[in-house]
Amino acid sequence: MVKNAFISIILQEQEENKENSGSVEFQVVSFTNKIRRLTSHLELHKKDYLSQRGLRKILGKRQRLLAYLSKKNRARYKELIGQLDIRERKTR
Repeated sequence: MVKNAFISIILQEQEENKENSGSVEFQVVSFTNKIRRLTSHLELHKKDYLSQRGLRKILGKRQRLLAYLSKKNRARYKELIGQLDIRERKTR
């Protein structure tokens, strides 16, 4: 639960800057929060296929945003990956 507490701290910092709520970092943090919530939900409800579909859609959105951020600003991407403790995407 340390990850969730850390994410809530990041969200509070991001919410202080209301004009920045459309930034890529804010969107990735909110998607990560939703992903962790849905993952814990699916551990209890294994046959909830609609939630599985929603989780896959959110994962794809986060992956596209991270790819965009990786191309535009590699330093911000590395910092965000480190803060959220998520794996870096594989390169071919």
